[in-house]
Amino acid sequence: MSRLNLLMLNYEFPPIGGGAANAHLCLLKQYTNHDELKIDVLTSAPQPGFASESLSEKITIYKVGVHKKQLHYWRKIEIIEWLLRADFHYRKMLRQKNYDLVHAFFGFPTGWLCYRTANRLPYVISLRGSDVPGQHARLAVDYKLLGPLFKRIWKKASALVACSEGLKTRALRFLPSVTIDVIPNGVDSERFFPLGKKLPSDELKLITVGRLSVTKRIEILIDAVDILIKQGYKVRFLIIGGGAAEDSLRRSITEKNLTPFIELTGRMEPERVPDFYRSSDIYVSATMQEGMSNAMLEAMASGLPIVTTNYEGAEELIANNGIIVEQAGAEQIAEAIKQLADDYNRREQLSIEARKRAEQFTWKKVADKYLECYQEVLKVSIGSKP
Repeated sequence: MSRLNLLMLNYEFPPIGGGAANAHLCLLKQYTNHDELKIDVLTSAPQPGFASESLSEKITIYKVGVHKKQLHYWRKIEIIEWLLRADFHYRKMLRQKNYDLVHAFFGFPTGWLCYRTANRLPYVISLRGSDVPGQHARLAVDYKLLGPLFKRIWKKASALVACSEGLKTRALRFLPSVTIDVIPNGVDSERFFPLGKKLPSDELKLITVGRLSVTKRIEILIDAVDILIKQGYKVRFLIIGGGAAEDSLRRSITEKNLTPFIELTGRMEPERVPDFYRSSDIYVSATMQEGMSNAMLEAMASGLPIVTTNYEGAEELIANNGIIVEQAGAEQIAEAIKQLADDYNRREQLSIEARKRAEQFTWKKVADKYLECYQEVLKVSIGSKP
């Protein structure tokens, strides 16, 4: 490919944020050895100020600091603060550097920045999940108020990319007139791997990982574990993650006398997470909606069968490697877990298939697909110039 000077925007980036932040970092790591690429990233930091750091010789991360209270939860005032501060640095960077295009993670708030300079620079938007109107109770009013702006931002984009077919379907319900490509997430199969065949045990170890928001419906999983305990199953449930729902979930665990069986760790350093996947038996989820779950891919790569609710696009990850529960209820999830608890051989077969399926999702494939997307956008952009 010809030399490309790329600006990337993401209002969250590790340690801030969840799946999209992690996906962005994994994508950048794939580009560290591309001599044809020069990449600047404009993102956020948890304290006020402006700083830069180098990911590699040709990749620089610029961080616009805000008054952040929680790393995994964005208050509206924090988003507004970041937009105002980032807009200044974004325009300054455009004046000082000769970028070929902008790639924004999330249609909003980051997409708003490049939308306003669309007449000068083409932009690509990666739709990630919460930026696509859907069943997110906390954002219902925001979707109504900002929906018309979302549509304008999407229509001006040179390319729209969803991270799953399910998210694409949701996005097209919102705006049927646009074209949306799909580039799924990847997983690092060298970092996330199974230890091998697990020996049968009386205790079943369940795990879920992610930002603790209302859309994850962790309360349903807690109730499912309560059902299993009362039916005589020996269960340990590990919840890894922090977020807005953390305090209420801790209270619920205590009130239901489940502290001997359920551990909520809060936010955990990413380096520690793979070992917890490997020591678990089943990954469980009651999610309401997803773009494409990084945590689920990581669990699959670690050889874990999946029990999940039937969110949009679940079938893209789950086939013969888990169970999709049609009705999002504690009883139904408990029943699915019992099926695997009572059938060790089936659980082992699903574990093998989970690893095989995860190996189809590599970050190299993701990176190559985005390079193709960039090249196509530039080809059209150059061809349209007088």
